Amino acid sequence: MPTAITVVGMNTRNISPSGPKVSAIGLGCMGMSDFYGSFDDRESLATLQAAVDAGVTFFDTADIYGPFSNEALVGRGLASARDDVVIATKFGVVRTSAGQAVGLNSTPAYVHRSCDLSLQRLGVEAIDLYFQHRVDPNTPIEETVGAMAELVAAGKVRHIGLSEAGADTIRRAHAVHPIAALQVEYSLWSREIEAEILPTCRELGIGVVAYSPLGRGFLTGTLVSTDSLEASDWRHHAPRFTGENLETNLQLVEKVKAIAAAKGCTLGQISLAWLLAQGDDIVPIPGTKRRKWLAENITAADIQLTTDELAQLDAAMPVGSAAGDRYPDMSSVGR
Repeated sequence: MPTAITVVGMNTRNISPSGPKVSAIGLGCMGMSDFYGSFDDRESLATLQAAVDAGVTFFDTADIYGPFSNEALVGRGLASARDDVVIATKFGVVRTSAGQAVGLNSTPAYVHRSCDLSLQRLGVEAIDLYFQHRVDPNTPIEETVGAMAELVAAGKVRHIGLSEAGADTIRRAHAVHPIAALQVEYSLWSREIEAEILPTCRELGIGVVAYSPLGRGFLTGTLVSTDSLEASDWRHHAPRFTGENLETNLQLVEKVKAIAAAKGCTLGQISLAWLLAQGDDIVPIPGTKRRKWLAENITAADIQLTTDELAQLDAAMPVGSAAGDRYPDMSSVGR
């Protein structure tokens, strides 16, 4: 029987003035059903329960993960703790049951239909935080957010958010209805939001939910080649994990690994601690499908970094130092 996870410093954070209160570190659930090789529902359910037992109250999924099965898994795993947790899910990326991505859709009709289906799969009466997964270039953001606001008025959604939106889009959306959070990739090796996106969110009082805070596993130091990954693992196609980009990024990781060793923690833990130190309006959601990694991730909440240590980390991985784009196709990011 796994030892219970004890987190001394797992405090809570308000995602934003208009958003929910959640644990300082959440749990990204995508990998339990998709994108990172094989999965085991039994272990995933055990991981969800272990997270609840350890004080994690924020869980993130999306309709397309699985596709469509991850919401049901998360809903089942959190059913007994429903009153104590915040569940976030997303809509807007259209995917077939076979897993093929076929485009984006954020028309009002699609928003309403997607919400109803997510409610059914999650087995809940209301979605705590509902994100537009990617900005639909063919639907004005005002129309999309207007439909999301209707869901709030109907009691089907409690708070709304955007994912990977650009600064102008965030402003236009927020003018229609308060945006509680922006979900965006943010980590030591993905710091692009610091230039414009993060200041915009802070000006408007919008929190940041940081996905892939461990660089899709790269900032754990356990991944030195894609050769060890299963054939179905998405990272085989990620620019940062291939060729010369990989070699450059491994050198960056070695610098951070040395700082972590001096601190007496793992590379992953110091990476999460750095992110937590960037502001109380930032909530990282490291993803895992195993209790082993869950324990390591959430105990990062106990790590306090000094000003000198933060400066060392900033110098080890400054903005723009990571080689390669985050996705093979970046056209849907920052719209």
